[in-house]
Amino acid sequence: MSVSVSFQDFVLSRLTASTAVIGLVSDRIYDGPPASPVFPYISLGPTDLRIVDAECVSSREETLQIDCWTRKNGRKWPCKKIVDAIISALRGATGDLTDGDLVGINIEFSRVLDDPDGITAHGLVQVTGMIDEAWENG
Repeated sequence: MSVSVSFQDFVLSRLTASTAVIGLVSDRIYDGPPASPVFPYISLGPTDLRIVDAECVSSREETLQIDCWTRKNGRKWPCKKIVDAIISALRGATGDLTDGDLVGINIEFSRVLDDPDGITAHGLVQVTGMIDEAWENG
C-alpha cells in the first residue's frame, strides 16, 4: 500500500465514524466530489509531506487539507458547524495505519470563507499527521 493512502484512509474512517460529522453531511465525504454534488459535503484537498527521519526511525509529517462546502445563502454558520465537527473527530487521534503508526494528529488551522458565487461557504481544516514508518534498509 502507501503511507499516504493509509493516512487518508484513517482520516476518512474517523470522519465517517463521527456521528456529528455524519449528522451534518450524511455520507457526502469525497476524495473527488461528483460533478454536481449535493450540499453540504466534505472533500479532500491538497496534501504534502515532510520527511523527519531520526536515527533508526523513518518518520514523516503529512499534511492534509479537508474542505467543507455549504450553500445557505452565503451564511457561514452551517460551514462552521462542519469545521468544528471535523476538528472534534480528528483532534489528537492516534492509531495503527495499514502502513506505519500514527503518533498523533495536529490541527494546524481552520478557516471559513465566502465563495465567489455569493451563496456558498467554504471551510478548510488543515491537519498534520506525525507518522512513524517501518524502517527499511536496503
